[in-house]
Amino acid sequence: MASAMLGAELSCSICLSTYTDPVYLRCGHNFCQDCIVSVLDTQEGAGVYSCPECRAEYQERPALEKNRKLSNIVERFLCSHPEPEETRIFCTYCDSPMPATKTCLQCDASFCDKHLSKHSKSAEHVLTEPTVSFEVRKCSIHKETVKYYCSEDSAAICMSCCVAGDHRGHHVELLSMVYEKKKETLKSVTETLKSEREETERRGQRLQDHMREEKEKATNVTKRVTDLFREIREKLDTLERQVLSEISRQEEQMSLSVSDLITQLETQKDELSRKISSIEEMCNIITDPLTFLKKEPESDVISQRSCDVTSNVRDTGCVDKGIISQMLHRGLLHLADNLMDLQRKRQLSVMEKADMLLDIKTANNNIIISRDHRSASYTDVYQKRRPGPERFIVRQVFSSCSFSSGRHYWELDVSKAKKWLIGVAGHSIERKVDGPKSCIGYNDKSWSLFLLNFLGTSHNNIHKEIEKWGPGSSVQTVGIYLDYEAGRLSFYQLCDPIRHLHTFSATFTEPLYAAFFLYDKCCITIVK
Repeated sequence: MASAMLGAELSCSICLSTYTDPVYLRCGHNFCQDCIVSVLDTQEGAGVYSCPECRAEYQERPALEKNRKLSNIVERFLCSHPEPEETRIFCTYCDSPMPATKTCLQCDASFCDKHLSKHSKSAEHVLTEPTVSFEVRKCSIHKETVKYYCSEDSAAICMSCCVAGDHRGHHVELLSMVYEKKKETLKSVTETLKSEREETERRGQRLQDHMREEKEKATNVTKRVTDLFREIREKLDTLERQVLSEISRQEEQMSLSVSDLITQLETQKDELSRKISSIEEMCNIITDPLTFLKKEPESDVISQRSCDVTSNVRDTGCVDKGIISQMLHRGLLHLADNLMDLQRKRQLSVMEKADMLLDIKTANNNIIISRDHRSASYTDVYQKRRPGPERFIVRQVFSSCSFSSGRHYWELDVSKAKKWLIGVAGHSIERKVDGPKSCIGYNDKSWSLFLLNFLGTSHNNIHKEIEKWGPGSSVQTVGIYLDYEAGRLSFYQLCDPIRHLHTFSATFTEPLYAAFFLYDKCCITIVK
């Protein structure tokens, strides 16, 4: 019995369960933290807060202080009195333990079927499922059974609270009716949550499918790229073998010529040695001058033969680096010419630069267009061009070509601009308004990449930062790739390595032009 009474003292008057993270108000009453937070949230718009127990009012939302002692008591109580899997409550009036079927909150007693038949049938005697928590079901002020619910204060109350207490004149309903309404509301909330859960599951599944498709795509692209480089290496290996074979052929031909010459020289050397011996012998043996002069060899014959041998050395040849360089040059040019075909063979898209020029008919009169129509720069000198429907009032210029289908790629040199704004825009963009409505990225007809105080993107006047911009930051060249049917517009920083900056996803419904906005001291060039 003492245990049951202690359990009742350790129960929250809001949720009627043992305290969880108990906190207290300045009036001294304790509640579960989540319970009192929920009650205070419902009182948010009333302009005044009150304690669900004593109705003490607070002009400002009361601070919640954790009751550490009570928290320790609850913890020790739960450790020494663990809740059984099935709590059995017995009849108060049976001599031997008999399971109770009902509990009367008015009598604070539980009854078996036998004693329940003799129990009062008065409406004041509220029967509930068997319980031992009597105190928590009674008003802490009037000690009467809680039967009503004040929706204004979000509190369970008794009859005296309604008639003469703090809740007099408030909107009050039967606790059972509020319970049923709450159940219906929660059922509706549950259905909504179930729908959201199903949608979440569908989104998760779509993400899983997308990830699987992209992994398969990555595997497929990896194979095609690997095959492409393997084929390039094979062609390079073939060219290498051909060039090395030619070097070997020339070396062998030169070696054969030199070998023949060496053989001739050896023969010549032997003959010379024989003549030398003959001359030396003649000089040593013949002493008679007349006889010696008659036998003297003709030296000019020997000299002539030596000259013939020298001439043959010059004609033996050498490795012809000119032919080798020509073979290598022609082979590499042929490989370069076939790279596009190799890419297409492996189903890899070829990003060929669009032949793009600037349209002077659209250029603002403070923009100078270069003679080759590939560079635009801002000037303070008004250009006095004739007005026309295509010309921009703002510092803007379009490309002369438009894109209404297919894939297109171009590169822009922005190294001569400290600030720049580039992108694409539809033909119907406003041109005769001097303001942001005409600027690329500031309306729903254009998409832009810009560098101002930071590197960012803009569409429909919604700006997104890509990265902070500091002294060490640098973008020299920007690559722009447009896939019209897929609705993708991508920007790349062309450095080592190439870096993806941003991709817009949209549905394009009209021809698009490359667009350029020129700031002071700004020059932007289309890279050939």
